[in-house]
Amino acid sequence: MDYRMRRFKQQISDEASKKILCASTNGILSLTNADGSPYGVPLSFAYDGNSSIYFHSAVTGHKIDCINHESRCSFCVVAQDKIVPEEFTSYFRSVIVNGRIKVVDDDSEIMKGLLLLCDKYSPGIDSSSEINKCISHVKILRLDIETMTGKEAIELIRPIS
Repeated sequence: MDYRMRRFKQQISDEASKKILCASTNGILSLTNADGSPYGVPLSFAYDGNSSIYFHSAVTGHKIDCINHESRCSFCVVAQDKIVPEEFTSYFRSVIVNGRIKVVDDDSEIMKGLLLLCDKYSPGIDSSSEINKCISHVKILRLDIETMTGKEAIELIRPIS
């Protein structure tokens, strides 16, 4: 389904949303269990700057079981959430992407995902020995983005008086 944001004046551009995905360090991946119940898990991630988000995972587990059951997913990143008690609100910026997630099985793409993650979380550090150490017991997951919506508090759009 394609939903139009009710508060469309608060929607941020795709470019701003992509910047949030590049800069943020964690988000919540929402999946579906085999019984139809929701499962949300906080994860570190790397956005490729284009149309995919990469995650690493154990070879087996709850997350893999959910992905094997249903590839549709949602991923939410909150870039800012400043609580403003006297205004009964928060000044937030967030991005939600929807798409399909899969376990990557191509060796070159597995390496691409691992390098993106290493470059993001350990920039400037040679990651080859760490990758060699973990490659046999890690899965790389790729979320193919179908929709992306960024939103910010109305107070961040209009001048604060």
